[in-house]
Amino acid sequence: MSTSPKAVHFGAGNIGRGFVGLLLHQGGYELVFSDVAAQLVDAINAADSYTVHEVGEGGGDTVVTGFRAINSAADPERLVAEIADADVVTTAVGPTVLRFVAAPILEGLRRRDRQAAPLQIMACENAIGATDLLRQEITARAGDDDWGAVAARAVFANTAVDRIVPGQPEGAGVDVTVEPFHEWAIERGPFGDSPPSIPGAHFVDDLAPYIERKLFTVNTGHATTAYLGAMAGVERISDALADASIAGQVAATLEETSALLAAKHGLDPAELAEYRETILQRFANPALPDTVWRVGRQPLRKLSRHERFIGPAAEAAERGLSVDALLTAVAAALAFDDPEDEQSVELQRRLRTDDPVELAAEVTGLASDHPLFPAVRDAFAGRAEGVASA
Repeated sequence: MSTSPKAVHFGAGNIGRGFVGLLLHQGGYELVFSDVAAQLVDAINAADSYTVHEVGEGGGDTVVTGFRAINSAADPERLVAEIADADVVTTAVGPTVLRFVAAPILEGLRRRDRQAAPLQIMACENAIGATDLLRQEITARAGDDDWGAVAARAVFANTAVDRIVPGQPEGAGVDVTVEPFHEWAIERGPFGDSPPSIPGAHFVDDLAPYIERKLFTVNTGHATTAYLGAMAGVERISDALADASIAGQVAATLEETSALLAAKHGLDPAELAEYRETILQRFANPALPDTVWRVGRQPLRKLSRHERFIGPAAEAAERGLSVDALLTAVAAALAFDDPEDEQSVELQRRLRTDDPVELAAEVTGLASDHPLFPAVRDAFAGRAEGVASA
């Protein structure tokens, strides 16, 4: 039996293998991937190793070993057993899927040795407070009495994660192509004197500025590039940023989010400008085969209240800061028309059939008296009119 610490990671996809799993491997953890995709699970279990290929300046290859995968749909009992004696549990499944991983984590905690160190749980999602959300799902499922009996067996910490992992080339198998840059910031406080050993991560006392800097710069900028690129008929993210007009509009959008970050968190404007430049250089990496369609998918989620557009724009409007470029990005998101993306199809259908004012309120979660709402309402109405006349 292995004497290495063990990490169970939910989501064996490209982020799971190419970022979170990679750093856990480098921390000496035995890796157990959990996923519902049977073919992917079988492919991982058939491999003795996989390679993470960092493409672009400063990139290199890293071989990952010491892993296995579980089909959580077919073998939930085995998954619970792995969780029960794990040291760390992480996720990269998407915020809306966290409710589905709550049940096996709770059952694993119920079976955990009371003398064991607390299970260290971190949700590594593109969302603010994702671990808090996972904890809420677990505690709600447990109920007050049951949770009181097992609460001491777990510790929860929010994280901020950042690495671009594009759609993978055909025939890559379980290897993953990523960019060289990565950042994994983790709350220090919940762990006390026993933080997990993750060499590629850094622990911080206040995570909020890191989460919002990343979400309102990387995610806002990436999605803005995708939606403007799609409108211009461009396929690749790097090609979209090669267009000076698109690059200028993306830069203007990020200047607005940086102004909010400086006002809200006291972040240094010069450091934010340098961070923006780094982000734009990452997006423009021609070695990353990333498309506007992959990055732009799920526009309904990306237009929701606390996501990458409405989240910063609402707070900026409340402070009287400029939101013109963000509103241009919102309009581009409303025009995103991808028949292969379920949310895009639904959004375009509803723009044709629903009252645009009601739709704007429902999608964005903004109250009608919010200072941002009139401009957002007009963006929805303008797109609805365009769809109707097409």
